[in-house]
Amino acid sequence: MENSILLDIVATLQRLFVGYIPAATLGIFIGFIIGINGVVYQLFSRLFQIPNSIPSIAFLPIALILFQENETAAISVIFIGVLWEIIVETAMGIRRFKQQDHNLIVAIHYIFKALRLGMWIAWFTVIATEMLVGTKGLGFLVWNGYKANNVKYIIDAMLYIAIIGVFLDQLIDLVGYILVQVTQGDSTKN
Repeated sequence: MENSILLDIVATLQRLFVGYIPAATLGIFIGFIIGINGVVYQLFSRLFQIPNSIPSIAFLPIALILFQENETAAISVIFIGVLWEIIVETAMGIRRFKQQDHNLIVAIHYIFKALRLGMWIAWFTVIATEMLVGTKGLGFLVWNGYKANNVKYIIDAMLYIAIIGVFLDQLIDLVGYILVQVTQGDSTKN
């Protein structure tokens, strides 16, 4: 059983990172471009609130129709859910950065807030997609536990989900904290 759970954890994390990392990278880039210009920010920040207001799991049926393959559909849904959140928060952070005399710490705060929110969206989405269309992964384990009426199995899988989710959140938070500390240290030297 432990070997099986390890394989499911790896499958979930692989799905998560394949959707999250490109979305985070592209989202920060687009958010920066939008946030740097006031007019563009006013136009696009409101426009991007529309897809950002749709829960990412709602895109799954469309992704399944488009890609006709569960794995690609799941990853694309993670990507879409993360992308909008990171664009919106990063653009907001760049606007605040400009408004507060190019205070880099403000930008870092918003970008890492975006990364944390994006990670939670990705984490919720990967678990939900695995429950709906997965053949492996932690969400699949929870759903199989339900179908087998095995409460212990469900609780074990949920504990793994909670531990990994908190670990990923705290890891991003720690990296952001270290970056702020380094930036503050550099600014006091100047």
